[in-house]
Amino acid sequence: MTQQVKRAFKYRFYPTDEQAAELSRTFGCVRYVYNWALHMRSEAYALHSKNVGYAETDRALTVLKRQPDTAFLAEVAAVPLQQALRHLQTAFAAFFDKRAKYPRFKSKKKSRMSAAYTRAGFRWRNGQIFLAKMNAPLDIRWSRPLPEGADPSTVTVSRDSAGRWFVSLLCEDTITPAPATTNAVGIDAGITSLVTLSSGEKVTNPRHERRDRARLAKAQRELSRKAKDSANREKARRKAARVHARITDRRRDFLHKLTTRLVRENQTVVIEDLTVRNMLKNHKLARAISDASWTELRTMLEYKCAWYGRDLVTVDRWFPSSKLCGACGTVREEMSLNVREWTCECGTMHDRDVNAARNILAAGLAER
Repeated sequence: MTQQVKRAFKYRFYPTDEQAAELSRTFGCVRYVYNWALHMRSEAYALHSKNVGYAETDRALTVLKRQPDTAFLAEVAAVPLQQALRHLQTAFAAFFDKRAKYPRFKSKKKSRMSAAYTRAGFRWRNGQIFLAKMNAPLDIRWSRPLPEGADPSTVTVSRDSAGRWFVSLLCEDTITPAPATTNAVGIDAGITSLVTLSSGEKVTNPRHERRDRARLAKAQRELSRKAKDSANREKARRKAARVHARITDRRRDFLHKLTTRLVRENQTVVIEDLTVRNMLKNHKLARAISDASWTELRTMLEYKCAWYGRDLVTVDRWFPSSKLCGACGTVREEMSLNVREWTCECGTMHDRDVNAARNILAAGLAER
């Protein structure tokens, strides 16, 4: 049975000088409004124990635009500013639900530059997007088609640290479940092999960061030599950011292809409930673990299984998948990370990763 889902389609675009200037002003105003509202809400609670919600901040924003010192807020589109208040409301909701930390102020240099436009802030006409305060459409590179009859409900414009411009269109899309199959797979995440499957297949870790490490180190050395706040430092920063962007893009592309294949081929996918945040405290392995991006791998598996009618099962993080003999059930007391093959007391020789993947599969099927 098909299902309707909200799906974002992201494209690169190339703004004119006027559009770039307008969007840059909008990004700055969005950041200003977000920080202003966060300060107002925090101060109201600290001084008066009063909870301020979206409605109050929205009314206060109208007054703020009329002040002489902040009249510049009225010069950009109003919708992205209101969306900034909604995003702050969402951040507070996540905090009160204990799903996130307390909202933080946005930094001009470190925070993501973006602005969200709802239907009142853009026009979708003949396959072109016209944003508020702009007369010309965005010059978008349509790298893949939108769903037939797509009518975007939200348009988010962003600029990454490498200076690239992107537009994300949120549309209704029809997802058709993948053909049913009886296959099931257990997945053991690793570093040398990014994942080892219960079938015995090992997917080699591309190590994208390591492959570009020399280029990244050179770019960062050049950046460190530039004078602070100089034009040359900004050029060097962009150069280093482009290397980071290349690593990120290649990693994400690889993970998309891998997770799509796993979801298409298997009805049931079983993974470990890893605590990556705690694992990163191991400073000898933190860089390799970050490069493997296990959290992003899991996120992709979660939403793709939900889309295509697959079952994703997670096994408890304390399950001794590596130390458990899949033949006799004996659990070894200790096993250091450098042990890649071991022989059980029953005489069975195990490949550590393959054995772990098979144990994960068995445990996941037992939980269903």
